[in-house]
Amino acid sequence: MYYIASSYLKNNACGNWIEERLGTTDIGKMGKVVFLLFAFLASFYCQTLPVIDMYIVELQEDIPKGDFAFNIIAYDADNDPLQHYIQGSNDIYFDVNKQTGEVRIKNKLDRETNALFPVVIAVHDGHFPSNVTKLVYIVVKDANDNAPIFLNIPYNREVPENTPVNTTIFTATATDADEGPASTVTYTIKEVIPNDGNELFSISENDGHVVLGGPLNFTEKSPFYQIRIVARDGGGPFNGSEIKIQKTEVTAFITIKDVPDMDPQFLNLPNMVTINENSLVDTPVFTVKARDPDTGINYPLQYSIEPTNPPDLFQITEKDGKITVKTTFDREALLGIDGSAVVELQIKAKETNPDVNGVFASTVQTLQITIGDVNDNGPGFYECEGDTCTEKNSFTGNVDEHSSGGVAVADLNIRVKDPDQGANSRFELHLDGPDKDAFSVTPSSGVGDSSVQVTIKDSNAVDFEIKRTMSVQIIAKDAAANLSATASVTININDMNDNIPEFEKEFYALPVDEHCENGTIVDTITATDADELDDGKITYKLVPNSILTRFDVFANNGTIYVKNGELLNREGTSSYTATLQAIDSVGKIGTTVLEINLQDINDQKPVMNRDVYDAFVQENQDLKLVIQARDGDEPDTPNSKIQYHIEDSLFSNNFTIGPDDGVLENNGLLDREAIDPLLKGVIELKVIASDTGKPPQNSSATVFINVGDVNDNSPAYLHSSNLFKVKEGEGGILVGSVLARDVDQTDINNRIFFTIDNSFGSFLILSEPYSEGYRGNLTVDPVFVLDYESDIKTYSLKVVASDLGENTAVTTVEVVVEDVNDTPPVFPAGLTLNVKENISLPDPLGAIKGSDVDTEHLLEYMLVSTECQCSGVREPCPGEWFSVELNGNVVVNSGSTSGVIDYEKCDKAFLTAKVVDVKTEKGRNSTEGVVTINIEDINDNAPEFIIMQEFYVVLLERVEKDSSVGKVYAHDKDTGENRKINFKVIKLEFVSGGETVPQDLFLNTDLKAQEDPDGRFFADIRSQKQMDTDQRGKFMVEVEAFNPDGLSSTSVVELLTIDLSYKVSLRFRAPVSEVNENLPQIRQILTSATRATVHIFNVDSEKTTQRAEELTVLEAYFVFSNGSALDYNEVNRILNSEEVYVEYGVLLSQFGFTGISTTTEDQKEVKTEVFIMIGLIAGLAIILVVTTTSLVCIRRNYKRKLKASKAMNSAAAVVIENQKSGPVVPGTNKYTREGANPVLNMNIDTATDLGFDEDGSSADRESLNSLDYNIDMAMTEKDTMPMMMIEEEDEEGAGSPYIEPLGAALAHRVKKRGGESPTFTFENPSVNTTDL
Repeated sequence: MYYIASSYLKNNACGNWIEERLGTTDIGKMGKVVFLLFAFLASFYCQTLPVIDMYIVELQEDIPKGDFAFNIIAYDADNDPLQHYIQGSNDIYFDVNKQTGEVRIKNKLDRETNALFPVVIAVHDGHFPSNVTKLVYIVVKDANDNAPIFLNIPYNREVPENTPVNTTIFTATATDADEGPASTVTYTIKEVIPNDGNELFSISENDGHVVLGGPLNFTEKSPFYQIRIVARDGGGPFNGSEIKIQKTEVTAFITIKDVPDMDPQFLNLPNMVTINENSLVDTPVFTVKARDPDTGINYPLQYSIEPTNPPDLFQITEKDGKITVKTTFDREALLGIDGSAVVELQIKAKETNPDVNGVFASTVQTLQITIGDVNDNGPGFYECEGDTCTEKNSFTGNVDEHSSGGVAVADLNIRVKDPDQGANSRFELHLDGPDKDAFSVTPSSGVGDSSVQVTIKDSNAVDFEIKRTMSVQIIAKDAAANLSATASVTININDMNDNIPEFEKEFYALPVDEHCENGTIVDTITATDADELDDGKITYKLVPNSILTRFDVFANNGTIYVKNGELLNREGTSSYTATLQAIDSVGKIGTTVLEINLQDINDQKPVMNRDVYDAFVQENQDLKLVIQARDGDEPDTPNSKIQYHIEDSLFSNNFTIGPDDGVLENNGLLDREAIDPLLKGVIELKVIASDTGKPPQNSSATVFINVGDVNDNSPAYLHSSNLFKVKEGEGGILVGSVLARDVDQTDINNRIFFTIDNSFGSFLILSEPYSEGYRGNLTVDPVFVLDYESDIKTYSLKVVASDLGENTAVTTVEVVVEDVNDTPPVFPAGLTLNVKENISLPDPLGAIKGSDVDTEHLLEYMLVSTECQCSGVREPCPGEWFSVELNGNVVVNSGSTSGVIDYEKCDKAFLTAKVVDVKTEKGRNSTEGVVTINIEDINDNAPEFIIMQEFYVVLLERVEKDSSVGKVYAHDKDTGENRKINFKVIKLEFVSGGETVPQDLFLNTDLKAQEDPDGRFFADIRSQKQMDTDQRGKFMVEVEAFNPDGLSSTSVVELLTIDLSYKVSLRFRAPVSEVNENLPQIRQILTSATRATVHIFNVDSEKTTQRAEELTVLEAYFVFSNGSALDYNEVNRILNSEEVYVEYGVLLSQFGFTGISTTTEDQKEVKTEVFIMIGLIAGLAIILVVTTTSLVCIRRNYKRKLKASKAMNSAAAVVIENQKSGPVVPGTNKYTREGANPVLNMNIDTATDLGFDEDGSSADRESLNSLDYNIDMAMTEKDTMPMMMIEEEDEEGAGSPYIEPLGAALAHRVKKRGGESPTFTFENPSVNTTDL
């Protein structure tokens, strides 16, 4: 029935209290029955607790503020209206409608910072003083509310312009705090500035590698690029949208680094300059400027002038490019060379260092130098026929007498030229001489080149009868310089006549050369006129007009000349006929016939029968080849006679040719080997055929003579001495090569084979061609191994070189066998170094000194890996603290990436290094070893406080002087003396009701801190006086922890003042040791259940006389950081609530938890109505209780008497010797064995005997035995009978035994016999005098 009632009351609020009473009160079976009756009646008064029916709530993190989140699900079996709340530190996220339980978002959720958090759901039905609470977990589901974030930005890189295509320039990395597809990041390039970079850069979609897709160029392309990279996530739900894609952009700045890969560039070429003729040597002309367009590396430039025509006029300085005059020159002379006064220089600029391709970059540009004119030439007189002008100082002309003024003197061909240029060529003309007044000169001035005429100025002065011949002088004077020239002009005066002119002959045969120059005089045929007036006045004319295309006559003198010599071709027309007319002054005509016969000239070139002749001849044999040509000029004349000769060349002296017959023959034997091999035996000659005319004409033919090769040369070694060295133990290895050459020029004749006459069976030789001949590769026979340790260390080999014609050459090859470096080096063992932490050493810590037994070795050292001993565990070091140099020095690294050596992180370093023999030729070349570096501690860390608990609870009533009110803990990362810590209080404040009041330093710490097994130093905070028991609040104690060197830190310890009324006792059915062992778990469970900090005040065994098992009472305070605390009722309510019981009650029961009780100092508050009910029920149950008590007492008394009688009966059967009487210990349950009454503490005599003595009847004994208290006793005669214990029946059936001593009865028995016994007392824990 008890357990049924307990189950019924378990979920009842009042039942909690009743259950507690049942568990803590020892009232026996009858008492429990009565109490259950009371509990049954009281349960009708109690209300049912509300139930919260929810455990986990899932919410999307992007729910906007004010939107619905969820409903609180709770019910009350009594159908009481509920009020709903959310409590705890996470209530900031929600607003709750108290009446409906609807929860809305107050502050936005963020899965990335708080994906799962608890809230306390509380409901209240208006009846119970406190809320029903339950811990509910909020699961925040992800929304795509985060854009990718780029790491390690900025992505700025400097890229050399010669970086290979497909090189990864950098890697863009972005992370997304979301989860699932929304956390997957892909990369694209949005834009590249400038646009031409779009083809240069690409990015891998998944891993963000930015790759160069095309060649860079610092000068021809942009030197800077901006790459806009977009990182997109995979999308996810956000703000009601099923898929929302977030993206982030970043701009990478790429700077192109110039490398020396470009040719120089001229800054001022091509260009044109002018320098005057006759300038002095070293006169500056021009300074060329060039630059290296590679901006990163600018090499010095070197200037030079390429070969030019005319050469050696100018020079240039190599370094600065100054062009100066090298030799004095004349402009007019240059005009005679190439017809131009402009010299074109090819200027070359070359870098002095090779570029990235190993080439000396250069460039060539043109500088045109115009030769400026100076007035260094005067005017001169010339007679010109066509384009040909001849300098001349005298001229003759004629004019009719009495001709009008301004009539030009005929037959004058006068030109004045000044070879200077421009204004320097200006000249002035005037007449001088005896007849200067009768004539004038036209023009009076000119520039450069001008035709000059003499005209009649005074016609009256021109009179044949007075003066038949007149003369003047034309003076040409330079307009700017004192330079002049004079030409004499003779003027014949023509007389007028009236007779017919007559020729001497009627027919003239005139010869003239074909193709002669225009103006060539054929002949002069004159006529005479009897009329004196016509003397000298006859004019001449050729007819018909068709002849005038080829010939003409000077009208004034009858000179016949060639007008167009190009039309005169004897091979076409050999003669022409014309009529020459002589006309006098009145127009009378006389004639004669002219036959002009063309004379042959050498105008035809000999023509070769073939342009190219090919011939073949073996070397050392004779060649005969006929070369033929023909000539179209007149036969049997010098113009058609052909002569042959060979043009000078490389091989022209090796041949002769008949000058008349053209037979080509070799001059001596031909040697193929004398011919350049690149010509492949082909000799090229040029044979020229010339006629004997004047000027001679010629033509040429090319003759190719193929000279065949014969095997007429033996091989020859290129080196007279051949010494080779070879490592031992290498089968088939190449020893060396002998080089030989056969100068025969064909492969069949110069192919060489090598053999060894005495190879010792150890060597082979193979022949192969190479650029200069043939190479004999000498190798060790693969089946033979050379041994340095054998008797033969040097081999002398006779190597024979043979061609196919069995021509041979022999050389001796010396092969020296060398020892091989094939033993690995030795790493020194047990190398240990020391270094202090936080140190940066310029010098090495030490050096690794390896060894190698090989004679030729070179040891280098390198670091393989580094590990550190950190907290007793070998693991990678926190930074790159150490490195090993090539010479074996172990050094401490410095720099931001290496970090600082920290003893507190790691106390040892293990450098795995290896020593490498770089000269090892065979086998393993390295050996690894470990260098141990002990890191020594220095005092570089201040003490650090360890917060063992947030605050300490101070019971003001129990604080006395020097009593501990709290503890402080600290540790120091240093070691040894550096880690020792002491404490002191430096500041004390009291906080109450929001007010802070400074206090005197009546709290201090122990003078010397102690160290616990975990290496933490601690000290008690002690009060130097009794505290005021009325203070309610908290003390803020600022404590300083310091070490011997003065490094310190501070921390504030909170002391909460609590009175004894808040102490709660928790009972456990377990020993004290077991409770202490499980104390951390018990504290954690209680903290989780109550949400308060549990301060354990005392753990002690419960003093009870009614239970066999050990009970432990744990006294604790349940305190919050704001200074408030839970009392008995609140702790009891929380622990007995359904939710807490289900979650934590089972856990506590595993540690023996039975319930909560108050202490003597704590008085529980009970509702008034409960006491009324208890009074009513107690009144109804008094009679039953009194009656029951009486029956129990009567029964108990009767049983005691029966026990006493049985004890006496047993004593009567025991033979006790040497017993002595002992005194009774009056007033106690201590007694002797002699005669004390364990009940009344009186001597037993016959007056008080119950009548059950040793003489009693057997019936009485049987009556006693019927009580089932039979005792078998076995004793020897001399054995002292020990005290016997009789187990008393358990009156209540609850198993609380007590011991009834048989010795009491035996003592009485002995006393009656007068015996004595030593005092022997013991305490009966079950019976005392109050039992009476």
